[in-house]
Amino acid sequence: MAIDVTEATFDQEVVERSRQLPVVVDFWAEWCGPCRQLTPALEAAESARGGKVVLAKVDVDSNQGLAGRYGIQGIPAVKAFRDGAVASEFVGALPPPKVEEFFDSLVPSRVDELLAAGDELSLREASELEPRRADVAVALARRRLERGADEEALEAVEPHAGDFAADGIAARVRLTKAGIATEAFAALDRGEREVALDALLDELGNASEDNRDLLRRAIVGILSEGDPADPGARDYRRRLAAAL
Repeated sequence: MAIDVTEATFDQEVVERSRQLPVVVDFWAEWCGPCRQLTPALEAAESARGGKVVLAKVDVDSNQGLAGRYGIQGIPAVKAFRDGAVASEFVGALPPPKVEEFFDSLVPSRVDELLAAGDELSLREASELEPRRADVAVALARRRLERGADEEALEAVEPHAGDFAADGIAARVRLTKAGIATEAFAALDRGEREVALDALLDELGNASEDNRDLLRRAIVGILSEGDPADPGARDYRRRLAAAL
């Protein structure tokens, strides 16, 4: 159910509340026919999301200060607030399917929720729902590596060739099967990232051409998961280029 907000309550009911969950604000007026046309679609979209989005209404005739503050020049005007600021907006009476798309963009999808949960069962369900998402496949593969299921980890990432993190995990599994760089990956699993990268770079010197490519992919995969601007990551990229 939409809440009516005014200039006196807007900051608390919309701006501050949007730091916890998205708030969609409908700027409207009683005399506006398209506003009345849009309202049922907005209310249905809010209701369908079970409390994950709040719908608020601002009567622009009674709250002209808010209309000026947010540059309302035509109504209905809909603005979505997240983290205290306008995150998305539209003007006009959109058809219900477009309103649904607008609301969908504001809340995590089922796949995103499962990815955030992070356990293997959730990640497996997420992968089944959206098999094209490499980030889900990589997260699932990591969980499988944790329990020593290397082949299952490889199965998860193989469809995502070209993604640096996925390629890195696939390379790790193949190197481990060949008995190469196992200590490096053990260090990585302990959280000793620099030790692992140093060991992998050392392995490059004596590796065959095929294994050199696998080692490169493993190193790039590890580096892809960090901050690209990190000076340490830049140094490892430089060392990798020199070694190749």
